[in-house]
Amino acid sequence: MDHQLEIAYARVEVADRDAVASFLTDVVGLAPSEPTTDGDLTWTDDDAVQRVIMSEGPADDLVALGFEAVDGEAFDATFARLTEAGYAPTARDDLASARRAKWIASVDAPWGSPVELAFGLERTAAPAPTPLMPGGFLTTDMGFGHAVVATTAFDESLRFVTEGLGLVQSDWLEMELAPGIDLEVHFFHCNPRHHSLALARAPFEMPRLHHLMFETKDRDDVGHAFDRAFDAGCTLPNGLGLHDNDRMFSFYVASPAGFQVEVGHGARQVGDPWTDDRRYDRISAWGHQPVAPRA
Repeated sequence: MDHQLEIAYARVEVADRDAVASFLTDVVGLAPSEPTTDGDLTWTDDDAVQRVIMSEGPADDLVALGFEAVDGEAFDATFARLTEAGYAPTARDDLASARRAKWIASVDAPWGSPVELAFGLERTAAPAPTPLMPGGFLTTDMGFGHAVVATTAFDESLRFVTEGLGLVQSDWLEMELAPGIDLEVHFFHCNPRHHSLALARAPFEMPRLHHLMFETKDRDDVGHAFDRAFDAGCTLPNGLGLHDNDRMFSFYVASPAGFQVEVGHGARQVGDPWTDDRRYDRISAWGHQPVAPRA
C-alpha cells in the first residue's frame, strides 16, 4: 500500500462554542488541548497536540480538513499530484504555527472548504490522557479517525479525492432510503483504515460535515460513551449497530452544532492489494436505529 497520508485534523466553526466544547470533552471523551495561536479551542485523541480545532462563528460546519504527509517526500508528491490535477495548492507558512506543524499547504476542495496538507505535526511524548476513554483511541499510522462530507459537487469531489489527494476507493454504498430518496456514499482509504474520508452525494445544499469518527481500542468504551450521550439527553440519530462494509461497531450522536460524531470500535482494515471494492446496498448489518430520547 502506498501509505502517504493520514487524516490529521478537522477544523469546525460553531455558533455555541461552550456547548460543543462540553460535548466533545464530557460526552465524546476527547482530551482538551492548548488553544491555538489564533485563540481556537482544540482537542486530541492521541499524541498529536490537536485533532479537532474549533473556532466561533455562524457556520456550524467543517471549515477545513487536514491530511498529514508521512514524510517530506510524501508532502512533495501530494502537492505535485494536486498541482498536476489542476487544483493549485499554495504553501501557507503563515498557518504553520496555528496548526502546530512544520509545513502547511492549502487547496480549495470542490465541496466548499479547504483541505490542508500538513507535515510534521507537533506531538507529545505520550498520548494525552482520556479518562472517559481509558482504553484510548486507535490512531497509529492512520490519523484521528475519519470524516464524512456531503456535497452537491459530488463528481468533481471524487476526482479531487482520487486524482488530487491520491486516495483509493475502498467500496461504495447505494440504496433507497425512502421512495424517491436515494443514498450514495463512496469510501476512500490512504492507509490501513478502511476509510479516512467518505463522500456522500447531496441532493441539495446542506451542511458539508455529516460526521467525524473516533475509533476506540476497547469495545466497552463505545458502550460507556453511548451511556454518557443518552444520560446527557443528546440526540442519537443511530444507536448501537454494526456497519456492513467496514464492520465497525458504533453509534452516532448529534453535536450541539448539528454535525454528528460516530464513536466506534473494531473496524476491519484495508489489505494490500485491496480486492473488495464493491457496492453495498445497506448501511448496517444490524442496529443503528434511531434512539428515542429519555422520557
